[in-house]
Amino acid sequence: MAVYSLPELPYDYVALEPVISGEIIELHHDKHHAAYVKGANDTLEQLEEARATDSWGNINGLEKNLAFHLSGHILHSIYWQNMTGDGGGEPLEKDGTGELADAIAESFGSFARFKAQLSKASATTQGSGWGVLAFEPVSGRLVVEQVYDHQGNVGQGSVPILVFDAWEHAFYLQYRNQKVDFVEAMWRVVNWQDVAARYTAAKQRANTLLLAP
Repeated sequence: MAVYSLPELPYDYVALEPVISGEIIELHHDKHHAAYVKGANDTLEQLEEARATDSWGNINGLEKNLAFHLSGHILHSIYWQNMTGDGGGEPLEKDGTGELADAIAESFGSFARFKAQLSKASATTQGSGWGVLAFEPVSGRLVVEQVYDHQGNVGQGSVPILVFDAWEHAFYLQYRNQKVDFVEAMWRVVNWQDVAARYTAAKQRANTLLLAP
């Protein structure tokens, strides 16, 4: 059976300083993300056993665990790639990210309005969660979503292209309880080239969701 594995970071632990400390990145990646990978693999093994023995007493818990751990693995895998030490600013035509910039303006009115919405969505998640910019394939527009824990409050079929981790383990050692300050600082390390590439890929796959009869 195929198993999930922890991806390597695309940079050194300290590469995102001073926005995110090396200590946080190390703990976040090597401990927290690794735990989601292990949780997904363990749950897959338990589901395999349930199928083999036709034992379904814990099916609801197993499905919930798989969604939690697998979503955590996927979101974190995007998160690391969404950031770079020389990032920030906004997508621009001269940087090869003009198509993304146009899509943001069309979907939200302006980059400033988009930034305000994603910042608020990230900072106001109740408890643990994420703020997410996603491509919604039915209308072809970009939407901002709130992900509680690693699930919920998202459109089915939407594709995350930019994710802000608003769990306390992502910022507390450095920002304490000032989640708003962390979210504002995050804009300084956004890798717009990565986000633009994800937008392009999501658009190319959109026609596979609702196939014409």
